[in-house]
Amino acid sequence: MDGLTASDPQNIATATAPAPAPITVFILDDHELVRRGLKELLEGEGFKVIGSTGSALEATRRIPALQPDVSVLDARLPDGTGIEVCRDVRSVDPTLQCLILTSYDDEQALRGAVLAGASGYVLKEIDGTDLLSSLRRTAKGESLFNPDVLAKVVQGLAEPERMDPRISALTPQEGRVLKLIGRGLTNREIGSEMFLAEKTVKNYVSSLLAKLGFERRTQAAIFITDTRWQAPEYRQ
Repeated sequence: MDGLTASDPQNIATATAPAPAPITVFILDDHELVRRGLKELLEGEGFKVIGSTGSALEATRRIPALQPDVSVLDARLPDGTGIEVCRDVRSVDPTLQCLILTSYDDEQALRGAVLAGASGYVLKEIDGTDLLSSLRRTAKGESLFNPDVLAKVVQGLAEPERMDPRISALTPQEGRVLKLIGRGLTNREIGSEMFLAEKTVKNYVSSLLAKLGFERRTQAAIFITDTRWQAPEYRQ
């Protein structure tokens, strides 16, 4: 009989060759339809979604435990940001790879993603094929950031310490809260460290954001990181 038979070594090797292991993914997005859509896109293309949530707090807890190859993190969430989650999980395990997925082209958030150790920062308008390629590269540990962007961030970190005039408008308590925001602490954690009620901390955060001209907590965190200003120690 022409051709290979079942007993041919080449045919046996082909038949028994194991399929490549899927790339495991964790999805963080507060919109269920987005999570479902991403899962449908990925699971037919060599990926396996091993977890998903709409909560930053839950993602911070689950990602280090699940050890996904890639974590896809929404930049803005009701209880935090994907950038904060990236920073927090990588502080536990620096080998974790994170890709920030956002609807907003925000330069400050882009800088924050770099500083948090994310592999990339992509818009949700990205083509499906490009997203799959980005995820595969992220799983390999590649950086998706333009080298010019990385150089700009590094240059900013290397600049001499500077004092932004807006800081002078902050009270000592607000300055201390700002410093702790820069360390990635939640309102509850800040309250515990400063011996304040969580509601009081929330009021301080709202006040300092208004004085600095920011709308989001992430902007304040990036601001304090960029300025490297040292707040005076808080005293009761």
